[in-house]
Amino acid sequence: MRRIKQEISDKGIIEEILEKSEICRLGFMDQDRAYVLPFNYGYQDNHIYIHCAKEGKKIDLIKKNNTVGIEIEQTSRIQRNQKACKWTTIYRSVVGYGEVEIITNDDGKRQGLDIIMKHNGADENTDLNYDQQHLDSVSILKIRITEITGKQSSNWIDDKTRL
Repeated sequence: MRRIKQEISDKGIIEEILEKSEICRLGFMDQDRAYVLPFNYGYQDNHIYIHCAKEGKKIDLIKKNNTVGIEIEQTSRIQRNQKACKWTTIYRSVVGYGEVEIITNDDGKRQGLDIIMKHNGADENTDLNYDQQHLDSVSILKIRITEITGKQSSNWIDDKTRL
């Protein structure tokens, strides 16, 4: 990382970003170019879980190469200034790589969907029973994180209320 002062080396903060963020972008290889998609997701035990259709371009790409790029930002906000060159962004993010496993069995799908739902706010009052028709129509992508680094803006203040 070029800007060492902005690197997040604390594994606890990296975990916090993974646990508290809402959108994960995955980059797939499509021959000689990247194919990047945003997803809502769930995170647990060094794995990212995403639900998707059983067929389509991303499934085809994963079958050819199951290594993906990962990007997640915990928060970002443009900080404006009267002077154009003084504008900046306040952010925290992680980037890395992972290996995708396509989960197709019902128990694995239920587990992945539960993780996604809980990550996004489902609580003990949420009905986490899935119709068989729904289970039959989805796949779960289980991404094992193989490499990850964190970075935050030099103006990051650990007061989330100001963001």
